[in-house]
Amino acid sequence: MTDKPFPILFITTSRVGDAVLSSGLIRTLAEQVPAARFTIVASALTAPLFAAVPGLDRVIVMEKAPAGRHWLDLWNKVRDRHWGLVVDLRGSALSGFLRRARRAVHRKEGEPVHKVIEAARLLQMEERPPAPFLYTSPEDEARAAALTAGQGPILAVAPAANWVGKVWPAERFAMVARHLLSDGGPLAGGRLMVLGGPGDQVHAGPVMTAVPRWRCIDLVGREDLLVCYAALKRARLFIGNDSGLMHLAAAAGAPTLGLFGPSDETLYAPWGLWTRTARGTRSFESHRSVDPGLNQAICHMMELAVPTVLTAAQSLIADTEPERFQHAKHL
Repeated sequence: MTDKPFPILFITTSRVGDAVLSSGLIRTLAEQVPAARFTIVASALTAPLFAAVPGLDRVIVMEKAPAGRHWLDLWNKVRDRHWGLVVDLRGSALSGFLRRARRAVHRKEGEPVHKVIEAARLLQMEERPPAPFLYTSPEDEARAAALTAGQGPILAVAPAANWVGKVWPAERFAMVARHLLSDGGPLAGGRLMVLGGPGDQVHAGPVMTAVPRWRCIDLVGREDLLVCYAALKRARLFIGNDSGLMHLAAAAGAPTLGLFGPSDETLYAPWGLWTRTARGTRSFESHRSVDPGLNQAICHMMELAVPTVLTAAQSLIADTEPERFQHAKHL
């Protein structure tokens, strides 16, 4: 006898980073509810993250419409089903108008906490919050293996972000990459993998000059997010601005160094044992005092010096030396 299907409506966030940080909830539900059947609501940006979820019935792409019509459109698509569980990370009122046995809706309450813990609260798992995790297909893994085939460790870099205020200068990324990959550097003989979206070539170009072309793996706007995630599983180190790709790298298990300025690492630091952050001389509050809306078209990352990032990167490499790192990954 097979278990009766347990339909779950999972409404995730519209930004890649937030969607990755809450992705452990899906893995938890998939493992704890063997008959789970998922309908996942996502934005056009985040929908590709969930293509390989087991028990997936469909992914609904929801984009904002005037006067909140996107919620009415969604209701029309999901109202005819009796849901076993509705998980709503957007904190909407939708679940109140659906037939469901249980709902878990995001509410802003209490002191701000890291976004992984905030998501875990929905399922009352904040004491043991599930780590971010994404499912990949065999095709994703095979594509990533082909892209990263070769000799030497891979330094992965994501030099862009969704706002210029969070972008560390590309020339500084290049300086760090050149030092780490040079003869005598901790990743000597390695390769440089550069990641970004279709519009990020302006940031990626200067970074790619750090190594000869044949030592560069260009994933800027060329592959979907799950292939990038699978490729990041093969990275020896990741360095990037506070962005969705930073969280993707940490979820993939790559040693991850996140660069912070006008964003709060207590809420958005990369999650995991092998993660670190670096910032310049100014605190997050100092940045916000200058730019209260955190929306000015100026770079807030200039105080973060190359030696600071190099020191943090070298320390993380030392802390994740191959024997210890590989052993820990399999515990």
